[in-house]
Order: sequence, then structure tokens, then C-alpha cells
Amino acid sequence: MPVDALRRLAAEAVGTCILVATVVGSGVMAEGLAGGNLAVALIGNTLATGAMLYVLIVIFGPVSGAHFNPAVTLVFALRGEIKPVLATLYVLVQFSAALLGTMLAHAMFGLPLIEHSMHVRAGIGQWMGEAVATFMLVAGILGALANAPKAVAPMVALTIVAGYWFTSSTSFANPAVALARAFTDSFSGIRLADVPGFMIGEVVGALVAVAFAGWLWRPLGQPSPRRGEG
Repeated sequence: MPVDALRRLAAEAVGTCILVATVVGSGVMAEGLAGGNLAVALIGNTLATGAMLYVLIVIFGPVSGAHFNPAVTLVFALRGEIKPVLATLYVLVQFSAALLGTMLAHAMFGLPLIEHSMHVRAGIGQWMGEAVATFMLVAGILGALANAPKAVAPMVALTIVAGYWFTSSTSFANPAVALARAFTDSFSGIRLADVPGFMIGEVVGALVAVAFAGWLWRPLGQPSPRRGEG
């Protein structure tokens, strides 16, 4: 495998692992310090996740694009900006590293490496929340790339911070993160049976966003492609 591809995969692996370790670890810490106050716990979880996302995108973005998210990789594959083979490897690495992130967080806090979450997150409202959260995440990324490329990191971090509070699902917006969070029974967990609904919502939100972005930010005066064209 070319060295550049290995470096990209390494960046995706480390970035995704640390992202999930932050989500889960801050959830464990916040739950322990909040004394049962879920609002306080959510604030702690939110701030840590948003801050770490900003850091990870800045340091790994120039190497791999800092996807850390199969839905984001799917979007760039559909746009022809990452080759299918590399996109597939990205997704495999993201899912594997996300699970390692949960295990890393558990190890730091002296918990069993693998737990099974009992946190129920089900229903149309939650799935809709995931679709909206992922739509906004992808739209934020593509909008920033089209209009202000240097703003991608703050755009993603702020979108996720806001999503924690305005969506019913608390904005997972990431299939790899959703699956990894099924293996922690902490504040940030999700019951494994509820993960497929979240994943479907995330993929739907990403697909709608990429279609909308392709139309909205097409240069004015440029016609839309005919059916069968790019």
C-alpha cells in the first residue's frame, strides 16, 4: 500500500479513536460529577466533544481530510473526491477505531472494556433528529469548503455542539460513533437494538445534504447536469 494511503488511514484511525474516547470519556466524567443532573452532564459532554473535534480536524485534516465518519466518507465518494477502494478502507478503519475509542475510554476510567448499553434511544423523533443532525453536519462541511475552507474545523465543532442541544437524538451524526456507543453503558451510550435506526437516519441526512449542496453551491449561471451526467 502506498505510504500516503497508510498515512491517511493512520490519521483516520487515530482521529476516530480519540473522538470516540472523548465522547465516551467525557460522558463518564460528566455523569460522575453532575450528581444526577443530566443537563450539567450534557454540558460537559458537549464542550469536550466540540473542543476535541476542532483540534482533530485541524491536525489531521491536511492528511486524511479528517472524516472520522462513514457518512462523510460516503459523501466525498459520491462527489468523486475519494476513490472507492480508499473510501472502503476509510470506513473499515473508522468503525474499528471507534470501538477502540470506547475501549480506551473505559480503560482510563477503570471500567470493563466492553459493556452493553441499556440506554433506549428509539422512535421516529430520534431517527429524524439523526437525519437533521447529519444533514447539518454535511451541509456545514460542504458549505465551508465552497465558501470558506479555513472555517471547516469551527463549522463542524459548532454544528455538533449545537446538535447536542437542538436535536432529539443529541446529534450522533456518525454511524461509526453510533455503533461504538452501543458498547458503553455510560451516559453517552445507546442500546444496540436502536443503532440501525440511527444509522439509517444518518445516511438519509447525508444523502439529502450532498444533493442539496450540489445544487445550492453550483456557480450561478451554470446549468444543472442532465440525467446520467456528473
